Amino acid sequence: MAIEKQADVVPFDREKIQRTEGRLDGWLRRQGWMEPVSDFVQKLVGGFYGALGKPGRTLQDLMHGVWPLGHPLHPALTDVPLGAWFAAVVLGFASYIWPAVPAAVGPSVLAVGIVAALAAAAAGYTDFHDTYGLERRTGLLHGLTMTLAVLVMVVSLAVTIWSPGGRAAALAIATAGLLISLFGAFVGGHLTFKLGTMVNRHAFTEFPEEWFEAGDPKDFGEGELKLAHAGSIPVLVVRRNGTLNAIAATCSHAGGPLQEGRLDGDIVTCPWHGSRFCVRDGAVKGGPATFAQPVFLVHEDAGRVRLRAARSGH
Repeated sequence: MAIEKQADVVPFDREKIQRTEGRLDGWLRRQGWMEPVSDFVQKLVGGFYGALGKPGRTLQDLMHGVWPLGHPLHPALTDVPLGAWFAAVVLGFASYIWPAVPAAVGPSVLAVGIVAALAAAAAGYTDFHDTYGLERRTGLLHGLTMTLAVLVMVVSLAVTIWSPGGRAAALAIATAGLLISLFGAFVGGHLTFKLGTMVNRHAFTEFPEEWFEAGDPKDFGEGELKLAHAGSIPVLVVRRNGTLNAIAATCSHAGGPLQEGRLDGDIVTCPWHGSRFCVRDGAVKGGPATFAQPVFLVHEDAGRVRLRAARSGH
């Protein structure tokens, strides 16, 4: 009997993988202390909203951006403190060069940035509550860095107010705070553009524009969460009051399988993070998801059910 020669096994090159992954991700994976800290922060955030009951759920949806934006709130807020702090530092240095620039302008703008940063932090930590793995560690680094930046800016403002002769020291502290915030912004960008946090999971999906077979009508019982496929795209099919409804089965928030969720009336709840969607029109009824589920048209006749995307993905 001939013995097949086994293919050569390529040795595992840890350093090469780390170089490919990137220094930041590699460093974060080695920081075991982040897990208990992340657990504590997530429990703190969840406990806060949970203690408020139903109003807490409404406030949480507001902080996610479910309403009134229908878009993540945190990134919409972050430009304000960064812009204000940059302007405060520039105006602070300018007041030394051009006497026409009032020295009080910089601290005033700095204060505006601090207030805006508190709102951004509230939204950011709310989004952080529903992260895991490397995404969670990156989010923690981003959150702690920006929190440190806020504290540094508060110290700068306090020095300006309570130490009239400490103008130069306050400006130096604000400059340090700005540099810290810029690093935090870099980590935040990495969190979004590299790891896809709060990015619509259907952004790059090409939905079929032709009708496709989904099964036999008798396969879809009343009130049951059934899974069909449009090629490689999973579709959730639900019969409500005799009528079939279909939406994308992959949760727009983090990719959770909606077919494994819970149905309450017309609302399906994602089993991963609790996002809620209407099965009739895909509308978001509760965060952390902010983007609606793509909807499919349903044609049911004797012996078969056919589906087609209501609109193209792009």
